[in-house]
Amino acid sequence: MAKRSGLRFTESRNGLAGVTWKHRESLIRGESGEALQSARQIEAPASWSDQAVNIVARQYLRSRLPGDVAETSIRAMIARVVNEVREFGESHIAVFDGAESAARFQQVLEEILVSQKASFNSPVWFNCGIWKTYGVVGNEGNWAIELSSLTASTGGRKEFRRLDNSYERPQVSACFIQSIEDDLNSIFDLVKSEARLFKFGSGSGTNFSNLRSRYELLSGGGTSSGLMSFLEVFDRAAGATKSGGTTRRAAKMVCLDLDHPEIFEFVRWKAKEEAKAQTLIKAGFSGGMDGEAYRTVSGQNSNNSVRIPDAFMQAVESDGDWSTVERTTGKTVRTFKARELMRAICESAWICADPGVQFEASIQRWHTCKVTGPIRASNPCSEFMFLDDTACNLASLNLLKFLDESGRFDIADFQSAVRTLIVAQETFVDLASYPTKEIAERSHRFRPLGLGYANLGATLMALGLPYDSDEARSFAAALTSLMTATAYTASSELAACLGTFEGFAENREAMLGVIALHRQADQDRAKKAQFKTLDEAAALAWARAEELGGKQGFRNAQVTVLAPTGTIAFMMDCDTTGIEPDFALVKRKALSGGGSLLIVNRTVGRALRGLKYDEATIRRIESGLENGTEAGSASGLAKLGVRPEHLSVFHCASEIRPEAHLKMMAVVQPFLSGAISKTVNLPARASVEDVEAAYRLAWKLGLKAVAIYRDGSKGAQPLVTLGVGGNAASSMSFQAQSERCPVCRHPSVLSGTCWVCPNCGHSISCS
Repeated sequence: MAKRSGLRFTESRNGLAGVTWKHRESLIRGESGEALQSARQIEAPASWSDQAVNIVARQYLRSRLPGDVAETSIRAMIARVVNEVREFGESHIAVFDGAESAARFQQVLEEILVSQKASFNSPVWFNCGIWKTYGVVGNEGNWAIELSSLTASTGGRKEFRRLDNSYERPQVSACFIQSIEDDLNSIFDLVKSEARLFKFGSGSGTNFSNLRSRYELLSGGGTSSGLMSFLEVFDRAAGATKSGGTTRRAAKMVCLDLDHPEIFEFVRWKAKEEAKAQTLIKAGFSGGMDGEAYRTVSGQNSNNSVRIPDAFMQAVESDGDWSTVERTTGKTVRTFKARELMRAICESAWICADPGVQFEASIQRWHTCKVTGPIRASNPCSEFMFLDDTACNLASLNLLKFLDESGRFDIADFQSAVRTLIVAQETFVDLASYPTKEIAERSHRFRPLGLGYANLGATLMALGLPYDSDEARSFAAALTSLMTATAYTASSELAACLGTFEGFAENREAMLGVIALHRQADQDRAKKAQFKTLDEAAALAWARAEELGGKQGFRNAQVTVLAPTGTIAFMMDCDTTGIEPDFALVKRKALSGGGSLLIVNRTVGRALRGLKYDEATIRRIESGLENGTEAGSASGLAKLGVRPEHLSVFHCASEIRPEAHLKMMAVVQPFLSGAISKTVNLPARASVEDVEAAYRLAWKLGLKAVAIYRDGSKGAQPLVTLGVGGNAASSMSFQAQSERCPVCRHPSVLSGTCWVCPNCGHSISCS
């Protein structure tokens, strides 16, 4: 099929010129009021909150590298990234049909970013355009595609080269999946490539099942030191590498198949280390993830997950047997009851939230590139699931920005943003550098992308929909379906211009089969859907995606995931992160003169207006929450004037039934290329049996991955009461359990499977 000219952009937007800019003082203070950095005058949009400006100033305005001239403007930061995308797309890959389309694309993308309708993942803000702007050298040793080979036919051989001081390209992907072989060189090569990823703010996941166990012999004689001994090496290396310089901790995922001989040791690893840490804390050693107690024990620098096949879950239900096998010979090492292993998994998750679970059958069923090989692992937060040695750059839409005050969702603007972001993310694939040649080659061969959204919880609240309701689930499913169908349509349009991804031909039948699964799921959903305009738009988008994909294929093997969003959610002034409900209606906010103030979720008033409360009542409710008139619980809101039938609209994570968290995941999962980073919250009183019930329900609902967190279970995440006035409250309602931020000591928010500080933006185990 002959390729046509590039994409046409016809929308006219004002971009950065349509914004009122003001110089704002940025100053982040610790919990006791001390300044964590000197006050800075930052050029910022007048509409952005102080919180968003402070977080961007600390995290993304580049001033940490030797010789840098510090950025002092959010306008300059956005221009740095957008100019790089536009120029690279125009000059090197001919993604636009001319200079006018390129200019209009730039204006649209600028408007999306500056109006907080969306954001790219952190590594884009960390690294994109830095080398060009400042002449910074730091990615030498990474691999990137030769620019000259981009002009060749897509069927031709792509050339890659290792970067040196004269040839600099940014690392802009947040999510990496890397392979490992049962070989000492491979093991320590992975240690090195993980360190490179962490350095530039990205996360890495690996399935370690290839490594032989301590029950097996070495080829040269003697017994292997085993899987766990090497996992401790990786853990220490990750702990020593600050991700993105000084702003983030390393983000790392360790996956293991259930038939590995050391599965019990792996499952119990972090639970045993948690017991040690809590003993040390009781003895007087400092707690917290950066405290002495947790630095002393192992296993604290990764999220751990077990890969669960249907055969195991069926054995659990029938009280059947399960066997582990040698990696080198395939011989059975041990046979035991499947329920024994399931109990160990759930006991450990009850104690310390690890391991999470990944369900093999669901993952492979929705895999677009089955012919090439199976999916064996995920990124640290479990949303990116694809082939080994691939990378994915993320972007997230702020859903509330597309909802007007009357409750109308702007479908046209939403689809325009999806198309624009997919084009930008596609450009990043060629613009980026990668830590190994294998990842560079495979990422170009399959070109997976990860578009998602944030602020779903606040959007549902603004619509007056309880998170735990059929209406909320219907809205979320329709919206997610529309997003992914639009993204695949854009990917097919790109394929017509630039060619399909190189692995499409061999996986054509598999990928078109997955697109058909998505469309069938949308048709099944629409039979009982409740949002006619959204439903019709999603149906049309899937019909278009399937038609175009059948004719001209796709440019990208994957297009959507639901990431935790972490720091970028606060950059976009979101009240809720990712797919999560709010963690607390009342949040602690640092004051410029020291001390702190409790601030009510910004969507509360909007929701009350939509529910037809008068302004006097709204002001009384907001004032009561802020000033401590009543605790931020359902009973407190009732005393302030919220009617009983509306209390569930304001329920937060710990008030929502665990099964409701899972049901929300289940309705959107069929409309995602990847998976969902989400925490299923369990109350402190939950039992091990409750954990097992959650995992079993997740399997039956067809989820790909699940993580649970039982309130107050970890010594590193003590329950921090954020009730009104800073006072403790007896109810779990409207509170947040939290890791204290190691930078500013403010409570962090549990977002997906990572912790992020809303005061300074520091994130822990988050990509």
